[in-house]
Amino acid sequence: MEFLLDTVHIEDIKKYVDIIPLSGVTSNPSIVKKEGRIDFFKHIRAVRQIIGDQATLHIQAVGQTTDAMLQDAYTILKNVDENVYIKIPTNEAGLAAIKQLKAAGINVTATAIYTKFQGYLAMTAGADYLAPYYNRMVNMNINADEVIGELSTQILRENSNTKILAASFHTVQQVNSAFEMGAQAATMSADILKTALSAPAISAAINDFTTDWESLYGQGSTISSLAKKQNLTTMTN
Repeated sequence: MEFLLDTVHIEDIKKYVDIIPLSGVTSNPSIVKKEGRIDFFKHIRAVRQIIGDQATLHIQAVGQTTDAMLQDAYTILKNVDENVYIKIPTNEAGLAAIKQLKAAGINVTATAIYTKFQGYLAMTAGADYLAPYYNRMVNMNINADEVIGELSTQILRENSNTKILAASFHTVQQVNSAFEMGAQAATMSADILKTALSAPAISAAINDFTTDWESLYGQGSTISSLAKKQNLTTMTN
């Protein structure tokens, strides 16, 4: 499984790169807008520096025509780095752009996928990742699980190298469902991660364990402090 952050907020990326096995970062114009009128290329290069060369970085072309998308793609590659995955919308103009970019050996994420048919076309065009919009499909009364499940089946059937990068989540359960239906990757906001890792039940369990330990060995006691009292070896960085 690949866990990605759907944000370009530097502080969130710095925080979670040290907490989760972060596979990459995704972005789109709406996400960039949340940061204000940033120095775009400088900001994205800073993101790359934080996540490193082994993580995937997905940046969306904003042109409306095939030529404009291609121009955006090559501009991103020139001003960020050549390993960026260019996000291209899966419409007529986008599919034409995907074919040309893949012919040139460029990484591509086919985005704005709502239907199996879009996914099939993007897969056949050679897209490296398919990005179905889970919650947006739900809001449109489209069965997101079915779409992801069928795309996953087709990938297995063809022994394709294409991966499903599910996106647009509103709840933790939606992320779970996407993985359970066969998505290899999911990108989510920092809020989703915070919700998943700070549930009251988790805190309650931790507090109970601490209380039980301290009832035996004293308030504020830890395993390492206990070892120090007994002049035993403790681990140091």
